[in-house]
Amino acid sequence: QVQLVESGGGLVHDGGSLRLSCVISGSIGGIDAVGIEWMDAMTWFRQVSGKERELVATISGDGRKVYTDSVKGRFAISSDKTTNTVYLLMNNLKPEDTAVYYCNARRDWGDYVGNYWGQGTQVTVSS
Repeated sequence: QVQLVESGGGLVHDGGSLRLSCVISGSIGGIDAVGIEWMDAMTWFRQVSGKERELVATISGDGRKVYTDSVKGRFAISSDKTTNTVYLLMNNLKPEDTAVYYCNARRDWGDYVGNYWGQGTQVTVSS
């Protein structure tokens, strides 16, 4: 099983910063140790209760990064293949950034597309 574990959430004031981390591990099929290098993309999503899950930032296997418009210039996604960790650095946080943040790993294995999720970490920004 592929496992993703997020951490780094918390309560901050308007304008504050947080750094989220997501560690990927586990095994699947004939792969004993799944890491970032096995995934097509690593993505941070967020969800507010009662609303759809929203893509925040993604980093693909070739290093390309994409951000939703509302976080451009404030958030930065990065990855460390040596520790199999994906980060989301969030600066100048706003109350509207309050949500549960989820880490996602995606891989097209050919016969199916695997989407793997973490348990989520709460980010709360107070005004």
